[in-house]
Amino acid sequence: MIKKWWHTSVIYQIYPKSFKAGRPDTSIGDLKGVIQKLDYIKRLGANVIWLCPVYQSPQIDNGYDISDYYSISPEYGTMEDFEQLIEACKNRGIRLIMDLVVNHTSDQHHWFQQALQAKDNPFRDYYIWRDPVKGGVPNELQSNFGGAAWKWHAETDQYYLHFYSDAQPDLNWSNRKLRHDIYDMMNFWIDKGVSGFRMDVIDLIGKDPDHQIKENGPMLHPYLQEMYEHTFGRHDLLTVGETWGATPENAPLYSDPERQELSMVFQFEHLQLDKVPGKQRWDLQPLVLTELKCVLNTWQTALHSTGWNSLFWNNHDLPRIVSRWGNDQEFRVESAKMLATLLHGMQGTPYIYQGEEIGMTNAAYASLADYKDIETQNIYRERIKKGFSHEQTMTAIRLKARDNARTPMQWSRDRYAGFSDAPPWMKLNENYKEINVEQAIHDPDSIFYHYQTLIALRKKHEVLVYGSFRLILEQHEQVFAYERHFQGKILVVVCNFYDQPVSIILPGAENRIILSSNYKDSSLEVEEVYLRPYEAIMYLEKRGESGDEE
Repeated sequence: MIKKWWHTSVIYQIYPKSFKAGRPDTSIGDLKGVIQKLDYIKRLGANVIWLCPVYQSPQIDNGYDISDYYSISPEYGTMEDFEQLIEACKNRGIRLIMDLVVNHTSDQHHWFQQALQAKDNPFRDYYIWRDPVKGGVPNELQSNFGGAAWKWHAETDQYYLHFYSDAQPDLNWSNRKLRHDIYDMMNFWIDKGVSGFRMDVIDLIGKDPDHQIKENGPMLHPYLQEMYEHTFGRHDLLTVGETWGATPENAPLYSDPERQELSMVFQFEHLQLDKVPGKQRWDLQPLVLTELKCVLNTWQTALHSTGWNSLFWNNHDLPRIVSRWGNDQEFRVESAKMLATLLHGMQGTPYIYQGEEIGMTNAAYASLADYKDIETQNIYRERIKKGFSHEQTMTAIRLKARDNARTPMQWSRDRYAGFSDAPPWMKLNENYKEINVEQAIHDPDSIFYHYQTLIALRKKHEVLVYGSFRLILEQHEQVFAYERHFQGKILVVVCNFYDQPVSIILPGAENRIILSSNYKDSSLEVEEVYLRPYEAIMYLEKRGESGDEE
């Protein structure tokens, strides 16, 4: 495998609106706020920032509805602020990758405004239009935000396609001029100094709406290869695709270096295991640990030599993992450290979402009005119409709503959690006085320092980066354990996934060196190991050559 700089990197995701307000009397986070906190990110050890969208946008979908790809939204600052951010990152040895949405735009984008004028407008074909069928929608395609994926435009007597809000019309990637306009735009940001892109819902750009194909359409990979050729393929950049339709079978198509497409993809199979199969993510079921093991084992082994994994529990679209699969009450610290250990021991590039490193939790707002996300508001109405009760729907929202990840970053116990001088744009999580960066920095046993240790270990031990993966205790219903093998080194990770203690047998007690543990007094001196609630241990083990594999 050709070694790349991002193989050893750890990426810190910033949702700027909720990260830090850097200007006086503002209620939202901005670019100046990011600059102010770069030393914090450097202290953590992350060396790449993924910056969520800061482009000009009406903010119908919190910036994922871009109205001008070449401008910074005034609420986040100016282009000069962005250039200062790039320079400040560079001075600290931190790279920055931008979030980029090229599956759709805002309906306020000048392309779409032109497309609305007439069927023969040159920009009409930048979007996807269809005539009505039997007086109604062209077909049964559904929006990911609920309802039909087709919006009627009376002035031109056609429907346009939108897989998200009707204010986010889908782009028509079969139009060659559109594609090259996008490539020109990407090169503009590359010239500004960005180190790559996170590509939002990129597996939708090859869609075939007439055959009701959303993900993995027939032209997806030719488009990605063309994009590579005209943009990032000319540079040593990181590209990660958000691919809800990725499988272990097709993921190498994206990330095999020989195919010249993307560096890696985000796959979400493991994060759909608490959803009732065939239903929406709001239809909940308990996580079965053996199923999680199976999924992660499959991805670790499938991409070991033919691609690269993205390692993540959280992002701006997902609930907080410590509330989801940990214990955000009695064992918040222990379970947050366990989940971090389990993930960071695997092969791939780890992603840390802002606040994850201090164990921020779901907000669990009492009122629907406190949830700002358009998806949540739409889903509430849709599920009430389907007969779900208010409390059933709110229970699901409190557990799975995207806004759980979007509450303002908790910097201190001061007024407004140190996020801003004015009331934040979104209600704070009520636990900010107990859970905040200031508290974490002053506690040597905090979650923050556990993440710092895990990041440092990845930079020190190549077995963490390039080692093969082997699941152990495969059928154990409480313990997630695995080995990594590389050039004679064996690294082992053992995690008690639950709040009940458990004993397991681990042969070879005399040859273990503990690298990391979430309890101060963890011991591996005997073969029968007693694991306390959520106890997680990462250690090196020496064996004979017969136990080694590359």
